[in-house]
Amino acid sequence: MIDLRSDTVTKPVAEMREEMARAEVGDDVYGEDPTVNELQKMVAERFDRESALFVPSGSMGNQIAVNIHTVPGNEVILDSECHLYNYEMGNMSIFSGVQPRPIETSKKYLPLGKVRGKIRPEKYYVSKTGLIALENTHNMKGGVVYPETRARELLKLAEEKSISIHLDGARIFNAAVATNRPVDDLTGGFDSVMFCLSKGLGAPIGSMLTGSKEFIEKARRVRKRLGGGMRQVGVLAAAGIYALENHVERLEEDHQNARFLADCLEDLDQIEVKTPETNIVMFRLNNSAISSRELVEKLRERNVLVGKVGPQSIRMVIHLDVNGEDVEEAAEAIKSIF
Repeated sequence: MIDLRSDTVTKPVAEMREEMARAEVGDDVYGEDPTVNELQKMVAERFDRESALFVPSGSMGNQIAVNIHTVPGNEVILDSECHLYNYEMGNMSIFSGVQPRPIETSKKYLPLGKVRGKIRPEKYYVSKTGLIALENTHNMKGGVVYPETRARELLKLAEEKSISIHLDGARIFNAAVATNRPVDDLTGGFDSVMFCLSKGLGAPIGSMLTGSKEFIEKARRVRKRLGGGMRQVGVLAAAGIYALENHVERLEEDHQNARFLADCLEDLDQIEVKTPETNIVMFRLNNSAISSRELVEKLRERNVLVGKVGPQSIRMVIHLDVNGEDVEEAAEAIKSIF
């Protein structure tokens, strides 16, 4: 089965499993797991931050950041298609008592004027804007890289307005590889950054939250409140260390395979393929005779798994466990259906 539903389906490679088996462990709630501490130090240095924290999931990392940067009653400005708004079960409202202030845009960034217009005036009888959140790469926009110049505009605006700004960088290393820029350059200026070890980097579990020492001290408390305090978790941190040391540069292979897949499909009249910037290929069905749900089922019969992201839209994600032959086979399966 060729699984293109997400890069979350990757399995640890043999060498990663060996590192996990050898990992030295301790009680991380006490701060005594040496492998976790090594991973957190590595991440802080790579992102040029004072500190970092290992968390079970990207969603938890994002929600910890929202909780720290806001107070109940605040609003969070974000993209209407972003993960934080659509796929984290309304937790910003449930856990932190804040509400989203989404911006609809067809662009791959939040337009400065629209963000400025969403910031609440300083009046006692309206909600206060507590946070601006960006996503890089942007999942549901097709893995697009957030333009650095546009991010800098918003960072400047946030500083002017004394509003915190958080980066959901679940796939920030895809952005770094695609732009040939180090992650500390792409993430500099953000009050907090979250990224995932468990997607393209191929670890079985875990994400990282990074920021100032004061921020991470608060984050450790909020993580515990959310049930994220873990014990001998060095076996998982070892996978994260291996991923950062061995699986970053190879993301370019995923990007190349994504472009190859898009090229294989571009001549089909029945679909409109979006040119991928990183590892995500999305296309829209032009032929109303078949829905995305039906196409998903027909591809499953041909041993290809893809994701439905709308009545006429499909998402395919290239990752560590997919090679060029798999991509070619998936493309032929799609062609055979049409």
